[in-house]
Amino acid sequence: MRIFEIFTEKNRVLLKAMVSTDFKLRYQQSFLGYIWSVLKPLLLFSVMYMVFVRFLKFGADVPHFSVGLLLGITMWNFFAETTAGAMGSVVSHGDLMRKINFSKFVVVISSALSALINFAINFVVVLIFALINGVQISWSALLIIPLTLELFVISLGVGFFLGALYVTFRDLSPIWEVVMQAGFYATPIIYPVSLVATNLGPHYGPLLSRLILLNPLAQIVQDARHVLIAPENPTIWESFSNPLISMIPVLLCILIFIGGVSYFSSKSKNFAELV
Repeated sequence: MRIFEIFTEKNRVLLKAMVSTDFKLRYQQSFLGYIWSVLKPLLLFSVMYMVFVRFLKFGADVPHFSVGLLLGITMWNFFAETTAGAMGSVVSHGDLMRKINFSKFVVVISSALSALINFAINFVVVLIFALINGVQISWSALLIIPLTLELFVISLGVGFFLGALYVTFRDLSPIWEVVMQAGFYATPIIYPVSLVATNLGPHYGPLLSRLILLNPLAQIVQDARHVLIAPENPTIWESFSNPLISMIPVLLCILIFIGGVSYFSSKSKNFAELV
């Protein structure tokens, strides 16, 4: 596959330079600089916490839900930052593509790696907040590594689709903002899954709460809360007795990634002429 071209020495050097430059330029000339990497999710968390946890009492039956809220926001922000960055990455590097022959995958992957650095910084804040809140972190917390890999894979797969589509369809940006807004509320980030089961009654509540977990992002966030914060957070692996159904979110991540790579590869030959 053409994506493996990124492992050549020239593309690896270019990728490293792009990631470094992107991260340095991100908050250049701002007063607080890199502190915004941590401050932005914390400010969003503060608003969500006051509205949904303190006033509306969401997650009162879930241990350390405030930590789960911060973790969910951090993971969602990574997905949002990666996909938004990937969407504009091909167009913003048009001049470079016309001058140098290199793997076009590099521009999308560089934006994803830049977002991954932000995610790592924010995840340290989540860990500190968890320890302050008395969360007992066990060895099962190491499962956060494959879950982060799964999140990276689906983010990158969607990013490849968006990056290629945006070259010819510039209205995609506002449409994607609406999709992300809807996706944020459809994913159990600001509310626990148990709230869905409780509020919709005994007939539809349990069924809908299990269907929500078929969403790959919901599965990743809930699994991360389960292994890192408290086992009381339900996961898809506990919700379905059939392991094949439980595997659906993981399979979707893989299919989205393969589909994104294939679509990006088929369109990348004409990027230099179109951007």
